[in-house]
Amino acid sequence: MTLRLAQLQELWGIPTTGSLSAAQAAITLAPQAICTDSRHLAPGQLFVPLAGERFDGHTFLPAAQELGAAALLAQNGHLDLASQEALIGEATKAGVPLWLVPDTLLAYQQLAGLWRQQLQAPVVAVTGSAGKTTTRELIRAALAPLGAVSASRGNNNNDIGVPLTLLQASSNDAAVVVEMGMRGLGEIERLSCSARPDVAVITNIGTAHIGRLGSREAIATAKCEITAGLRPDGVVVIPAGDPLLDAALARVWQGRVVRIALKGEGHEAQADWLGRLDASGETLVVAGVVVEVPLEGIHHARNLMLALAVARELGLEPDRWQPLQVDLPGGRSRRLELGGVLVLDETYNASPEAVLASLDLLARQPGRRFAVLGTMLELGEQSLHLHRQVAERARQLGLDGLVIVDGGEEGAVMLEAASGLTRLERVATPEAAAAQLKGWLAPGDVLLLKASRGVALERLIPLLQQQRQHLADPS
Repeated sequence: MTLRLAQLQELWGIPTTGSLSAAQAAITLAPQAICTDSRHLAPGQLFVPLAGERFDGHTFLPAAQELGAAALLAQNGHLDLASQEALIGEATKAGVPLWLVPDTLLAYQQLAGLWRQQLQAPVVAVTGSAGKTTTRELIRAALAPLGAVSASRGNNNNDIGVPLTLLQASSNDAAVVVEMGMRGLGEIERLSCSARPDVAVITNIGTAHIGRLGSREAIATAKCEITAGLRPDGVVVIPAGDPLLDAALARVWQGRVVRIALKGEGHEAQADWLGRLDASGETLVVAGVVVEVPLEGIHHARNLMLALAVARELGLEPDRWQPLQVDLPGGRSRRLELGGVLVLDETYNASPEAVLASLDLLARQPGRRFAVLGTMLELGEQSLHLHRQVAERARQLGLDGLVIVDGGEEGAVMLEAASGLTRLERVATPEAAAAQLKGWLAPGDVLLLKASRGVALERLIPLLQQQRQHLADPS
């Protein structure tokens, strides 16, 4: 399956620098031949220049033409008139089709949507306030018995990353799993309309980005935009027991909904799928089958339930489930052993719900338990309240030590709320946290690292590694 240049011209229905020649109209592009980065452009590809706060791909349109692009896009009116006319003249002289479109980012998403229409594989879309990436990878693993599964990589979950994921999907894939993040209302709607999912998964409604959207109600509305492009015969998979999510979903979706729950959490009556987690947290019984839980923590057991529900919706009966092989990106559910200290590396990002879940996981570990917590970003007017809530939980759990990495108001609130812990310090940087931990930690201890991405708490890990090596071998 390919995309033809004539098909693309028809997609936008706009005039070009001239009618396509018969030879040009017959040119076909693999979806992987649509390029947004001129540094990686190969001859015969379509170049789509994107404009952001710190870059503008239009600057590289002449270079893309010289590199042998099969066709070019440009955003109408984005360049000054003289530059645009010169660009059109050069493209016409070189015989390279140039399409002027109202918005090159929207055009990029439309290209991905056009390719998605040709894909035979079902598409699964995943969003939520926390656990999106973990659930995405659990779904990828759960669908492995179907064959090759294409999925979002890294943090490709936005207006650019989702189209990229779709365009990288192959006609040989058995399924495609697309993660969808958001920074405001309307973004997930655009992504859903491009991806046209068969199954939509909402992991939860929390407080991440509440500073941008203002309330959990607005967050629920934004997350439920995932149904905008959902096929009419599709299904939404969600956790049971969240009235806010149920209400928001009912306003925009009248199709099938599958709700999951874990026994003992009080949501059994609302659940279509009920799982029972054993006391050790290592196995889950669902649909009469015992499934190994590949990641520790009750929150991950819920994410696993979501993944298994998706697998069954796509035709994988319980007898075809197998031990899931999950490979998460760095800073998520990673365990490190540093000189006898077990480090729970959760440094990639943080929301209040994710921090609370990580603290509960830490509390179930044997030995002394320590945590380094940094700030959680984009919480707006609720920031101080939510940071206080997290620190109060650390105090209630009776941690053996807590280092707070923040020199601002949030750090001060956390310090006050955690008052009473045996060891409690507030520092300004990850490096200062490492110095504090040096006198605290001993073999057999467990240490949790959790903060928003902007805190860069991962800088602490090599410092801890050096400390532990030095203590083990002071020579």
